[in-house]
Formats: sequence, structure tokens, C-alpha cells
Amino acid sequence: MREHLGLSSEPEGRAEVFGLGAAFVAANETWVYVDGVAQRALGPTLAWFLTQIQGGMAPAGAPLNLVVERDSGLLVRRAAMFDLPIHVWHVNERLLLPAVREEHLPLMPPHPRHLEFVPMIERAGAEVVVEHGIVVGEVLGLEICRVVDDVETGETRLEVGMGAHDREAFALIHGHLPTEDALRSVIDTVAQHRQTGARIHPLNTFGAERLLRAQCIAQPEIVGLSFLEPAEPPIVRANLKDAVPCVARGHDGAGDNAVVTFMHGVDLDVIPFALDAADRLGDNVHVIVAARDKDVVPSIMKMGVLAHRPIELRLLAH
Repeated sequence: MREHLGLSSEPEGRAEVFGLGAAFVAANETWVYVDGVAQRALGPTLAWFLTQIQGGMAPAGAPLNLVVERDSGLLVRRAAMFDLPIHVWHVNERLLLPAVREEHLPLMPPHPRHLEFVPMIERAGAEVVVEHGIVVGEVLGLEICRVVDDVETGETRLEVGMGAHDREAFALIHGHLPTEDALRSVIDTVAQHRQTGARIHPLNTFGAERLLRAQCIAQPEIVGLSFLEPAEPPIVRANLKDAVPCVARGHDGAGDNAVVTFMHGVDLDVIPFALDAADRLGDNVHVIVAARDKDVVPSIMKMGVLAHRPIELRLLAH
């Protein structure tokens, strides 16, 4: 930062503790460095920055400089969605370069070979969900099968299980079962653990936000809509274990379109995520964040107020 600003000595200011990396608050601007993956760093950074301003520790109205080594283009896109002077910098060794906006991922239809498995998934009783060209089967929001192409042979097949390792283990143990019978067996097991009131179990703690989505798709009036269906998120989900918001789109009784982002647990990045999802799926849509009331902390509400587009918070009791 000192080299970038052309300073011959340490700038006036103070270092601050920042969970994702390091921060420095100067008299006329704030600098934050995020160490490593920064894909979901904007929300936590804004939450920390707004707390600093509220406490009189950082100057209000002064720029926030976000310095990252990765995901800078995505952060530029999301930063522009807030009424705050946010500058994103990409680190190249010891150089700070202004980050360039990254366009949204294109909508990618699944391969026709993959769609051939849709009837089987539906007959077995799972819901077909397509995200970024990938066809999966879900039971109340939990992925239990996926259509894949064999890396070596190119063969397209349906694999049963949660995640790559689970699918591999399932094939080793139950490879003798016809796929549709295997699916039904898994669905019966998973469904009983995904019901309201079920005891805590790994099968209902994974993908809890997607369980909320499934419940609201079945009863869209919960979020004030008359129709709701799954929609793909603005970024590809890295794995099934980490809690990441999920998206749905629909409309109300008047026909007005909406994009709903669901979260479970406190997620400080949900507002940038929701704005990005709505921006990708349409201009004339209502932006809704659906979450349990206990998960909507003040920082999330503050970010919602600072967004360019109005955001409606729909609080869920469960």
C-alpha cells in the first residue's frame, strides 16, 4: 500500500484486526486485504467496515479499498451494487492494479444426453434441479444423485450419493442394484430425515438453506408469492458441505417477478449474493432474501439499506 501511494514512510493510521486478512485505517480511506479465496468476502468486509464507521473508528464517506489476489472481477461487479465508494484492487506481486469487472456466467443448458436421465430421476421420486448445466436429483433440497460423464471413457451415467466421494462409495457397496431401485432406497431414507420436526441428523443439517427453498416452493405464500421454482446461483457451488445461499424465482398474484435468495445460519455475504443473483436473472424483478428471523443480524439489514436495488427481507419462523 505504501509503495502504491508513493509514500517514503509509514502512512498515518492504524492496523486493525480483520478476520479474513488484514486492515489499515487511514485518515481519509480504509484498506482491507483478503488472504486467499475472496469469492464471498465482500459481505464480511462491508459488515466490518460499517461497524468501524458506526464506532467512529473509520471516516464516514471515505473510500473502502479492497485488495485481493483472487476473484477480483466478481467483487468489482458486486461492489458496484452498493451506495458506497468501494475500490477493488488486484494484487500482482507487489503491484496493485485496478480490478476489472467480470461478466456473469452464461446460462448453460445441460447436454441432451444428461437430460435422458430426467424421467428416471422423477420416477424414483426425486426433484430434478439443473444448475450451470449439471443435472441432479434432490430430496427436499438435498442432492442424492447426479448425472456425470466418465473422465476416461466419456460414458454418461447417473451416480447415486451426496458428493463425489459418497457416490463412489455407494457404487462400491450397492453397485449390484439397478439405479432406479438404488435411488428409491436412498430417497426413502433421506425423506424421513428432511421432514419438519425430525431429529438432528447429517441428512437434515447439510443443505439446510435448500430445505428452506424446497419448503417455500411447496408453499410459495410463505414468502408472499404465488409461484416459485429453483434457479441457479450466480456462482458454481464448490461442494455440498459448506452452507451457501440458494436461489429461486417466481411471481406474486399480480404477476410481478421476484428472485428469492435463501440462507440458513448467519451469512454476512447474503446481500451481495442476492443482488448478484437477481442481476443475473433479470432487471425487472423484486429482490427478496428469505431467512429465519434469528439469522438476520443488524449488519445484514444495514447492507440491505445501502444496496442500489430495494431488498425485501422475508423472515421465516422455522
